Amino acid sequence: MAELTQQQQAILDFERQWWRYSGGKAHELEQQLAMTASEYYRTLNEIIDLPGALEHDPTLVRRLQRARALRRRRRSTASFRLAHLPH
Repeated sequence: MAELTQQQQAILDFERQWWRYSGGKAHELEQQLAMTASEYYRTLNEIIDLPGALEHDPTLVRRLQRARALRRRRRSTASFRLAHLPH
């Protein structure tokens, strides 16, 4: 299995414990990882699909995958409802 880079590991570690920092999440992202929120979430979404991520922190990765799946289902349901509204 491909191992995660140090940056990828740092992103997972940050996600696991960001709430411990004194600043807001966006502020801490910039301070800790030198990333904007959009860069962070895009990268995190890619990382949680990597086999090495599951190996690094299975509990966190499964939780993030479930949350992503739930968001996708909700968006899909909302889109379906909007498409079928009476005109």
